[in-house]
Amino acid sequence: MTSVSSAPQVPAVSTPIVIVGHVDHGKSTLIGRLLYDTDSLPDGRVAQIIESSRKRGLAVEWSFLLDSLQIERDQGVTVDSTRIPFRIGEREFVIVDAPGHRQFLRNMITGAADAEAAVLVVDAAEGVREQTRRHAMLLRLIGIRHVIVLLNKADRLGFAEAPLKQVEADIRQLLGRLELGVENVIPASARDGDNIATRSDKASWYKGPTLLEALNDVPPPAPPLALPFRMPVQDVYRFDDKRYVAGRIERGTIREGDRIVIGSQGQEATIAEICRWHAPHRAVAGAGESVAFRLEPDLVPDRGDLLFPAGDEAAAPLRSARLKTRLFWLRSQPLQVGESFRLRLSTAEHDVTVASIDAVVDLDDLSLKPGDEVPADGFAEITLAASHNVLFDPFAPGLSDGRGVLVDGHQRIVGGAPLIGIAELGKGQSAIHPTASRVSAVQRSGLRGHKAGVFWMTGLPGSGKSTIARAVEEKLTAEGYAVTVLDGDTLRAGLCSDLGFSAEDRHENIRRAAHVAKILADAGHIVLVALVSPLQADRDMARKIIGASWHEVFVDTSLEVCEKRDPKGLYAKAREGQLGEFTGISSPYEVPQKADIVLSTDQTISASVSELAGAIVKSAGN
Repeated sequence: MTSVSSAPQVPAVSTPIVIVGHVDHGKSTLIGRLLYDTDSLPDGRVAQIIESSRKRGLAVEWSFLLDSLQIERDQGVTVDSTRIPFRIGEREFVIVDAPGHRQFLRNMITGAADAEAAVLVVDAAEGVREQTRRHAMLLRLIGIRHVIVLLNKADRLGFAEAPLKQVEADIRQLLGRLELGVENVIPASARDGDNIATRSDKASWYKGPTLLEALNDVPPPAPPLALPFRMPVQDVYRFDDKRYVAGRIERGTIREGDRIVIGSQGQEATIAEICRWHAPHRAVAGAGESVAFRLEPDLVPDRGDLLFPAGDEAAAPLRSARLKTRLFWLRSQPLQVGESFRLRLSTAEHDVTVASIDAVVDLDDLSLKPGDEVPADGFAEITLAASHNVLFDPFAPGLSDGRGVLVDGHQRIVGGAPLIGIAELGKGQSAIHPTASRVSAVQRSGLRGHKAGVFWMTGLPGSGKSTIARAVEEKLTAEGYAVTVLDGDTLRAGLCSDLGFSAEDRHENIRRAAHVAKILADAGHIVLVALVSPLQADRDMARKIIGASWHEVFVDTSLEVCEKRDPKGLYAKAREGQLGEFTGISSPYEVPQKADIVLSTDQTISASVSELAGAIVKSAGN
């Protein structure tokens, strides 16, 4: 089959413009006015807006164009990102209306990711607010190259030059600290149309462009055809005994006969055929096209594999298991070192762990400072560690390169995470980074029929911890529960056989037991840990390691009763001075003050077994 053209046919390019700003500073009103002034509204729509505004006793409310959902009108905020095409003359634009309300910021991460320029809307009377700073940081995060500032509602200041110049100076200072270049600062009124499409006579001192003129001056995005070829694999199909690798070309060009590398495998193949859906055959394809390749030899890439040119190291993507990342954190709980997520990078997903928090942005002065955690809606630079090399191109404005997001176990996006380079292993840093299971706790509890949990049984030697734990294990196993006992003597006979009974060794014994218990609980087990664990500080450490599945069980047996039982003869030896640092005699036991379950010696062993088993069953219920 012959080619129709020797050059790729690139889809028509429009210029994406993101519009951001503090809630109630007038984004939706501005967009409505833009659509009206560029004659981009369907017939009859203006009349509907006028009538809808009149019924509410308002002047013409241009924001009704966008806030079409009743919930949005009731709340008075824009909830989701909206993409709306419009024209200035022959040139095409796409408006990305990004949410301004704090709780909707996560939608902006994806909604504004491909924007070429931004209009930052600031209420001239209110000036820079917290959301203004956050949105400015987001513009830096997603790599916006052209920023236009609209001082909206300037009519509230009578378009007076002095106060508007002061607001302009504040904004330029803010954006300058973020290394964001400001194209123009325009005093305007979106409601009345001042300096939107036509110059306002209310601000004769202003000599700059109108908003439409400023937008028209934004350079159109150039198709990245000259860059090295990249195509993330979307899927692999088989038709008539032939296999086709499908995806969207992110940049560069490719021709039949070119050699490519399948990223994760490192194997090379030749592009035997370029196929399109319901389109003439052409032997070349370029950035922006969705195509399918037939490869020779017939290799099978995985979804997420990155295809790139063979034989040119300079054109290859970066490859590393440690990734330097610029983060916008979206979860309501702070981010901690050691947490694991999935990094979505185009069509690929990688298990990653937060190896370090390198710096946190102070939103008051936008400086980078050391930090142990990243707060909700916070910005930071962090290092992510994967168990394998990740192929990526560093984040660059205007391109899809390195645009990652972090996803939690519930498939929720919890952070925007552009990759900015390879993170070298610093002096004293560990290359050990655990990976999280892809099987969720909900899946495990569904399969086992119960929730997991760790029941940490503490009490004096001879209090009955192991006896009760083994009886509960037998009872619950017979009822179909997955139960494991970690007994002190059993651990010391194997995992902890190298430890003695000094304070340091006891601490290490408990630390090891806690980590084993956590692993078992993460696998869906009910874990009974029977350890003296006499010190509150050590139990607190175990609680921190185990996390939310921790339950403290105090086996409340008096020293007198334990000494009478003395099943191993240890109390007698301790009284005779043959055993040093024996808990209850020569070493202290700190009674738990807030145990979740207290098993009293006033009842029989069988009663304690029934009480603990009942508490476990209640806790493990689905």
